[in-house]
Amino acid sequence: MAGRDGHILLGFMVLLAGGGGVRPAHRHEEPPAEEQRPESLCARFSVSPGAWGQSVNYPGPVCGVKGSKVTLPCTFSTLKSVRDEDGREVLIEIQRVIWCQNHVICQGPTPSVYDSDPESDPERNNPRYRYLGDKQGSCSLQISGLQEEDAATLRFRVEANDSRATFAGPPGVRVTVSDGDPMQIKNSSDPDGAVSLLCSARCTFHQLEVTWSRDGHTLPQCGPALRLSALTAKDSGNYTCALKNNPRTESLPYRLHVEAADGGLLSEEVCSKTRASVT
Repeated sequence: MAGRDGHILLGFMVLLAGGGGVRPAHRHEEPPAEEQRPESLCARFSVSPGAWGQSVNYPGPVCGVKGSKVTLPCTFSTLKSVRDEDGREVLIEIQRVIWCQNHVICQGPTPSVYDSDPESDPERNNPRYRYLGDKQGSCSLQISGLQEEDAATLRFRVEANDSRATFAGPPGVRVTVSDGDPMQIKNSSDPDGAVSLLCSARCTFHQLEVTWSRDGHTLPQCGPALRLSALTAKDSGNYTCALKNNPRTESLPYRLHVEAADGGLLSEEVCSKTRASVT
């Protein structure tokens, strides 16, 4: 097993080592028409073409870890008004908004994950999908407890009081789901001697709900960052993290060893040398 040693020195000598080895990754993805690489939500937006003044702004492809929560930022614009047969202006009123999976126009019996129509079939609203938008221009959608069946292309549809302002915006946003990929722990240190461990996933760009353990005992912290300040020998141990409710994502252990440094503070020169050492 490969490992690496680094020392963080400020009144204490800290040894951080990452375990080696590779665990098999289990992935589930919707077969794409062409290869696409997941990217950050704020990296690129797709703007759907439509009638003049109508569009949907989707995020780029999203990849999330099974069991996690992802948010799809989305905005849309519609016609403000149209003219009737007599030339009179008719103001547009949005009456219904829909999010659906794997359908071009989100119409008819197409399975939906969210439908704002109160008279629609309850099955058309997936309780894990929460609409964060409105009927004025925001169409953001949040998915909780990501599952394999969430891997799909999602599209947004607007229905108005005039058919000329009713449309579904292509191309949609493609969501892929990763199942079982182990989390990764990275470390950093502060000038005051505190150590921070960051739990991250290869396939996500969102805030993760994780559990931390030291030597097999669960710690109270649940965020992706674990900060250890005022270090003592009691902080020594093997640290792991995993996605909440998904033990298959447990990381390889990170070894933290804390011991008092002789003579108090050590020089920056020694500090630099030990940080650079790799075994």
